[in-house]
Amino acid sequence: MQIILVSRARKLPKTLDLADRRLRWKLIAALSLAILGCVGSGLALALLVASPRDRSLAQIRELQLQTRQQNAQLASVRSDAQRSLDALAVKLGQLQAQSTRLNALGERLVQVGKLDDGEFNFSQPPAVGGVEDTTGTSYALPAGLEGSIKQLASQFDAQQAQLSALQSLLLDARIESNLKPTGMPVQGYISSYFGVRPDPFDGQAARHTGIDIATPYGTPVHTVAEGMVTFAGVRRGYGNVVEIDHGNGYMTRYAHNSKLDVHPGEHVQVGEVIAQAGSTGRSTGSHVHFEVWYDGRVVNPLAFVRNHR
Repeated sequence: MQIILVSRARKLPKTLDLADRRLRWKLIAALSLAILGCVGSGLALALLVASPRDRSLAQIRELQLQTRQQNAQLASVRSDAQRSLDALAVKLGQLQAQSTRLNALGERLVQVGKLDDGEFNFSQPPAVGGVEDTTGTSYALPAGLEGSIKQLASQFDAQQAQLSALQSLLLDARIESNLKPTGMPVQGYISSYFGVRPDPFDGQAARHTGIDIATPYGTPVHTVAEGMVTFAGVRRGYGNVVEIDHGNGYMTRYAHNSKLDVHPGEHVQVGEVIAQAGSTGRSTGSHVHFEVWYDGRVVNPLAFVRNHR
């Protein structure tokens, strides 16, 4: 097969003989080069046009993946925070219940302590004041929960102040109560009262400076108030006697005992056994002669033995 090439410039036509092997190889090589050039140009053009868009799409997909990961982490943090807030809310409820119980206890202590009305009011906070430094303070709790916690903290502070003052007052009242003669020194019944009476030995009118409490021989005798034993021995007419100074103007005397269980200089508490009942001294039978002295003069013990601590 022959190909004839005719030129427009009136040159002689050229003839290409395709039967020539060398010519065929040249044509195939030229054609291959042309095809490769076209393919390379297309690829280059495609890369020029498509590469920025692909890079942008890849970046968008990466950002979307990061966003999904961040959303998952945020959901986990919110879940943990919600659980913490729920636990905090439960604890807050428990503290509020405890505060209510403290209020009830404080009011009960006021009643038991027989304090004046209005001296302690646990429904109202005590008056407070002072400069507060709020620099560097930050809060991360919800407004409602934060406000409840702050209110509860203030309430606890107020209760602490009131209970501390109440404790001091009740301790003072308890000390004062322990130092005041109260109750019977021995189990028994009053067989003779304070004042003028017929003398049991001669029948003449005589002043009785205490009360007599009839009780079996050997019955424990208890002190009716805290104090210091100033005398423990024998006095004329009284037999075995114990005298206790209570340090607030009061002195008590326990007479006609069969046995003494304390010594002078000994500190005794309320209700402590100090002697055993008997009939020593000027006595007609087993009993305890009980006297109360205040500021150096004897007083009727009846009001003291009928009182209760």
